[in-house]
Amino acid sequence: MRRNKGLMISAIALVGAIALTGCTDSGAGTPTAAPVEEDVTFEEGTTMAALNEAGEITIGTKFDQPLFGLKGPDGNPVGFDVEIGKLIAAKLGIEASGITWTETVSANREPFIQNGDVDLVVATYTINDARKEVVSFAGPYYEAGQDLLVLAGNEAKITGPDDLADKSVCTVSGSTSEKNIAAYTTNIIATDTYSNCLGPLRSGEVDAVTTDNVILAGLADQNAGEFEVVGNPFTKEPYGIGLAKDDTEFRDFINDVLEESYEDGTWAEAWEATAGSVLETPEPPAVDRY
Repeated sequence: MRRNKGLMISAIALVGAIALTGCTDSGAGTPTAAPVEEDVTFEEGTTMAALNEAGEITIGTKFDQPLFGLKGPDGNPVGFDVEIGKLIAAKLGIEASGITWTETVSANREPFIQNGDVDLVVATYTINDARKEVVSFAGPYYEAGQDLLVLAGNEAKITGPDDLADKSVCTVSGSTSEKNIAAYTTNIIATDTYSNCLGPLRSGEVDAVTTDNVILAGLADQNAGEFEVVGNPFTKEPYGIGLAKDDTEFRDFINDVLEESYEDGTWAEAWEATAGSVLETPEPPAVDRY
């Protein structure tokens, strides 16, 4: 084991035909806890065996993204990514109390995995070829699409990225969103968290915020009446679970857990108790066993 110890969202056209259904102030429900495996054994020398023996795991996730990973009143994050992390831990025989949650932002996800600061990263983490060069991915367990968040009323008349040539945009440094939007505008403000883009949008310093549509939906939901999602996603963003490069046994194990959760309904239960408070339940994507 590694250890360095009213809502104004436009028709949000997600890749899986997701639609808006309601709103909460955090996107966090009360998920049904996945049953912890008892007397489970793993092959000696594997990451699974080490984590199971220790009875603890460190998982990196976002702390500022409603619906997927948002820091709760008790200091622990809540959201869909958090529930996916709990599900994996449970299959390792680890109680929720044995999980240490570490805040990860877009720029530090790979270093945290490479340095052994975390065992996993479940943090709206898009799988792409460049990242595969330094870490491995299980999944995807969800597919989003990059979109734009604008002020309610959209007086700037932004309908998609092609309208941004003479406008300014805020996103997060080190994210795929930053790389993607650079094809449409050079006037980019990059910060460490998406929530830090909301102030510049309110003040008019930027005309839009860009990242994955589900993240933007959560931000709009959390700030009812202030913002709206354009509803014109222009990329596909498969979310994966990051782990140490070439840990094939652990990656296969996590993929097995995901596929089982699709079949037994625990994936859907996790969604409906978190992101499902705002978005309809999509079909889970096929796991890519590359």
